[in-house]
Amino acid sequence: MNFHTRKWIKPEDLNPNGTLFGGRLLEWIDEEAALYAIIQLENPRTVTKFMSEINFRSSAKKGDIIEIGLEVTNFGKTSLSLACEGRNKMTSEVIISIDRITMVSLGEDGKPFPHGKTEIEYVKDRLAN
Repeated sequence: MNFHTRKWIKPEDLNPNGTLFGGRLLEWIDEEAALYAIIQLENPRTVTKFMSEINFRSSAKKGDIIEIGLEVTNFGKTSLSLACEGRNKMTSEVIISIDRITMVSLGEDGKPFPHGKTEIEYVKDRLAN
């Protein structure tokens, strides 16, 4: 799993219990998955279709630094599936795990559009060609 994004937990990210609000973490994960899929599929019209069971395994508090990791698990005809994990950067304790997030490439008409991708590509390799 590759961890690219880090977030610093601030007071506005907390729930009434004083720990990280789960909805805020899911917002960050959804944005990270979208950005990753848009870059991989080279289509800015890529949207979240599905998230499997979300497992909150521990909490985070104000001042903690968390990191979000994604791993490609499958390329479909119009979709890209990812696994996700959020963890505490300093302790490596897992905060959240999601087995599958499915992102779908859309055409200009808003309907699923075949992306033609079958493997992970890196932008640096695209630029080298």
